[in-house]
Amino acid sequence: MSVTNEELLARVEGRNVCTEFLKTVDSLGDQVALRSKNEDGSWNEITFSGWADQVARLASGLAAQGIGRGDRVVMMLRNIPEFHVADFAVLFLGATPVSIYNSSSAEQVAYLAGHCDAKLAIVEDKGFLARFIEAADQLPKLETTIILNPPATGEGSELTTWATLMESDPLDLAEAASTPSADDLATIIYTSGTTGNPKGVMLSHRNICWTVECLKEAYGFDDFVGKRVVSYLPMAHIAERMSSHYQGAFLGYTVSTCPEAGQIAAYAREVKPNVMFGVPRVWEKVYAGVNAALAADPEKKKAVDEAVAAAIPICEAMVDGTVTDEQRETYAFLDSVAFSTIRELVGLDEIVLAVTGAAPMQPDMIRWFRAIGVPLSEIYGMSENSGPMCFSAFSPKVGTVGPACPGVEVRIAEDGEVCCRGGLVFEGYLNEPGKTDEALDADGWLHSGDIGEMDADGYIKIVDRKKELIITAGGKNISPANLEAALKGIPLVGQAAAIGDNRPFVSALVVLDPDPTMVWAEQHGLGGKSLAELATEPEVIAEIEAGLVDAMALFNNAERVKKVTVLGEEWLPDSELLTPTSKLKRRGVNATFADEIEAMYAR
Repeated sequence: MSVTNEELLARVEGRNVCTEFLKTVDSLGDQVALRSKNEDGSWNEITFSGWADQVARLASGLAAQGIGRGDRVVMMLRNIPEFHVADFAVLFLGATPVSIYNSSSAEQVAYLAGHCDAKLAIVEDKGFLARFIEAADQLPKLETTIILNPPATGEGSELTTWATLMESDPLDLAEAASTPSADDLATIIYTSGTTGNPKGVMLSHRNICWTVECLKEAYGFDDFVGKRVVSYLPMAHIAERMSSHYQGAFLGYTVSTCPEAGQIAAYAREVKPNVMFGVPRVWEKVYAGVNAALAADPEKKKAVDEAVAAAIPICEAMVDGTVTDEQRETYAFLDSVAFSTIRELVGLDEIVLAVTGAAPMQPDMIRWFRAIGVPLSEIYGMSENSGPMCFSAFSPKVGTVGPACPGVEVRIAEDGEVCCRGGLVFEGYLNEPGKTDEALDADGWLHSGDIGEMDADGYIKIVDRKKELIITAGGKNISPANLEAALKGIPLVGQAAAIGDNRPFVSALVVLDPDPTMVWAEQHGLGGKSLAELATEPEVIAEIEAGLVDAMALFNNAERVKKVTVLGEEWLPDSELLTPTSKLKRRGVNATFADEIEAMYAR
């Protein structure tokens, strides 16, 4: 281990998020920090000094609204520069900013804002405002709501506006930076709630500062300033907060804000990010799009597939240090004739660090990205440990999530549960000491709820969620996540859910991947049909069932998916079926498709 927990704790002693932000402002004041698109397609840019000035003015305005140390401010803002301003303005007052998912219903707003005792809310527009108004009678402690983009007339027009607060005389940030202590809460992250109500994960200033230092060590390079990042995942999720917000402020990234996650492909092509984090579905869509485009020219696709196959062992040799000069020359040739063009088309031609996490990803897809020159690695962690636990940026073992991050202790408990300890472990769940005690033991070990295996080199392989293992009617314990990752390796499949708890065998629901399916349909005389229609076509079903044989080859007979039902409508994030970060809500899947599931076991 390159650095210990104690060394990182000593490194961040006396620091908080505010002091670290001001260090960056002092050293990089004229550097562009935040970018956003104007309606005409041009970019609006804010320097670190400009960011700090807006923070100072908003903080002063919030103080005039009665916000001070220990208060909670709930925020419903998309990925826009104002989020970054609001979050830090709240912190400089010693208060705690709490982001909630922008799709939260009025009922969810009432629960979340009520649970954290929010005193003030900041909302972006009238759509978000309407949910707070609907929940108002359940939020007696919510005194004030600030709106960024007020409606011209009508409900909410009398509220205090962002623009009004920004007219305030600026707060002295240098003096205010010492207001929060290292133990004060920097944020509360609400878990996305695959089961039951979300829990409020309390993260301190020390947790955040420690974790940024940990990740700096893990990345293995130190020229962070000006690295381009696109911020597009929900700011209510620790992955986006850590990868663009905190690291951007501490390390000097240039963050381009993308308010709609569905626009990430277009933003990537324009921004050409150097650092990019994406949940597996983001990378799967890139992969599917590239291969669908190649499929229009079978000869070209065959050539690229052969180039990838030749490049994979070379890339693995590069990682383990056994690459030969001849292999390097071969890869350089393949890159010049094929891979560099692909990277440029998808905007990843200047990528330095590519990361996937939050859910399992098919190993062969990671190998594909690495073969074409996108250095993709898996990261593993959770909100309760500030984001990262295991990661190897440049020496990955595909199929594992890497070894412990620098300064983090990781062990496998007797029952197979992955546990960790270090300065990134949370302060507990807000208002839930019983659940805190379940997750965090007396020796400081955080129990992840995941089952894993550790190899001789300390690399961790995640088997599945401890509470999500399928137990068949025959008593066999099976990992649905591993099956689902394999199913998504079938070319026409974009999403999957394994079924089998208390069942005689394992089945699955699989959802058609739009891009490759439409190309395949055209090539097989089924052009013009919708995805819903294609899902019922015998030829499509037969193609997927043929792919099922190869997908299940690595599993034993009891584990293999025996039957599938093909669906045509893509499952969307933040729905009854998926969390905002595209994790399966298994209860929702089972309830929504109860008839389809029963039919697989009736026939």
